[in-house]
Amino acid sequence: MTTAEAETGRTVTTNIPARLDRLPWSRWHWTIVIGLGTVWILDGLEVTVVGNIASRLSEPGSGLSISSGQVTGTAAALYVAGACIGALFWGRLTDRFGRKKLFMITLAVYLAATALTAISFDAWWFFLFRFLTGFGIGGEYAAINSAIDELIPANYRGRVDLIINGSFWVGAVGGSLLSILALNTSFLAADVGWRLTFALGAVLALVILLVRRHVPESPRWLLIHGRDREAEEVVSGIERQVARDKGEELPEPHGEITIHQRRSVSFVEIARTVFADYRRRSILGFSLFIGQAFLYNAITFGFGAILTKFYDIPSDHTGYYFAVIAVGNFLGPLLLGKLFDTVGRRVMISSTYLLSGLLLFGTAWLFGNGSLNATTLTACWCVVLFFASAGASSAYLTVSEVFPMETRAMSIAFFYALGTAAGGISGPLLFADLTSTGNTGDTVLAFQIGAGLMCAAGLVAAFLAVNAERRSLEDIAKPLTAVTQKAKAATARGRDGRGGPGGRDVTPPSSSPA
Repeated sequence: MTTAEAETGRTVTTNIPARLDRLPWSRWHWTIVIGLGTVWILDGLEVTVVGNIASRLSEPGSGLSISSGQVTGTAAALYVAGACIGALFWGRLTDRFGRKKLFMITLAVYLAATALTAISFDAWWFFLFRFLTGFGIGGEYAAINSAIDELIPANYRGRVDLIINGSFWVGAVGGSLLSILALNTSFLAADVGWRLTFALGAVLALVILLVRRHVPESPRWLLIHGRDREAEEVVSGIERQVARDKGEELPEPHGEITIHQRRSVSFVEIARTVFADYRRRSILGFSLFIGQAFLYNAITFGFGAILTKFYDIPSDHTGYYFAVIAVGNFLGPLLLGKLFDTVGRRVMISSTYLLSGLLLFGTAWLFGNGSLNATTLTACWCVVLFFASAGASSAYLTVSEVFPMETRAMSIAFFYALGTAAGGISGPLLFADLTSTGNTGDTVLAFQIGAGLMCAAGLVAAFLAVNAERRSLEDIAKPLTAVTQKAKAATARGRDGRGGPGGRDVTPPSSSPA
């Protein structure tokens, strides 16, 4: 333990959060986006590739004794279970040991598991490392969203978070096209193509890991955990680089916060904060994640079966259609993201949820009447998912910014695990059965269930969404370690010390930890 780590228990007044939030956008911020956000592309690549190459893995000569149902059923469920467990496991550690340490570890877990998937020789090996791949990627969601929100200025936080989460679909496009190449036996042998797709994911993860070495620890996390000297060094370095990039003096920061530093917060305190003190925000997070999970499963779990059963599209051509709807998914956050920072969270979250739900109801009606073909149905899905993707990305943004700093990663992990479990367990059980029957009425019902839950979540957002646009994280949800003005005044009357460069001490460093 370093000296800085030992010096918790002090009460410190600082302007470090205000200094981060007042920064103009610069090349330094792009390095954060690239270093932290690109892992979502890997997630999209992973999920899409596995779904699209399921038929090849089950064929004789693939080098793996496994059925298509085991790939899309057992392996998919294990990936989801790994993501849920990983989110909760790593999320707790992220709040306790820091953002950087965990986003390096979780990516390393993902990299190793993906590489080992590529050399699968039996079904049990494939299942094990699909689980561990999910275990790593689940931890990424908590560690990365925490770090992004704490490093990106308040004026840009909404759009950046949405675009990064939406970049999953860039990976999905790549996965769709890559699977077409991997399935082409005239180009790659049946037992080689699918292995190379996993190996490529591992190579890309290694590149991202190297870039991440230059991403700093969150100064907000350092500050709260008694490492204010390190926090000051990080922020000063960022300020120098941004000023150099922009070629101008930085604006003056406005606002200070007083916190009582501590090394950790108990799990009981986290649970009480999220589910008692912020009950309305928890209801909001639950609604947003469940709504988007069911809408996406209503479409994506059955899209291949619908195209093949109703429109006679060959199974090896469905990747092209999926690539098209993946593009629509990415364009939503990309083009609408800025509005979440300008028009505002409440209006944009509720409207994207409601619009996507209503448009899916319309698609269900047209499909039920036989008015669509494969092309027009895909076009309808694109429009629905243009709005749904922005809404779904805003769910991650919401739970990462509306809870206190000390609970941020765990809150993201909990709601991510909840939504992923609902989508990855209930979704397949419900929607796969409905869309695989070949009965028009069953598929219409699947669409209507997803649309109804999305609309319900939009109504919840209209009443409960937090107007978090362009506000500091500390203003949206005061840290658990924050000191009230009354307590601050009382402490200041009793003690008069000067602290390190991270802020003013109003309690001497020798005080006992809370």
